[in-house]
Amino acid sequence: MPQTTTTVYTSAFCPVCDMVKNLLISLEIPFQEVNVDMNPIIRARLIAKTRRLSVPQTNINGKWISGFHPEKIMKAWNE
Repeated sequence: MPQTTTTVYTSAFCPVCDMVKNLLISLEIPFQEVNVDMNPIIRARLIAKTRRLSVPQTNINGKWISGFHPEKIMKAWNE
């Protein structure tokens, strides 16, 4: 399988963000976490890319998944 890159954009007080991170950990999917709370530049770039104001936003090899959707995360990971 080719190398897969996974990034989760989060904020500190976000229970859904924790759900996504816990899912990735349980599936043994390595990921990078980017907290957007104190970084307005990264937040603005995220909004421009996803056209969404909310977190979590998960990027798996260029595919964006908004919120907590295990089936979409697993499908993107296996593509």
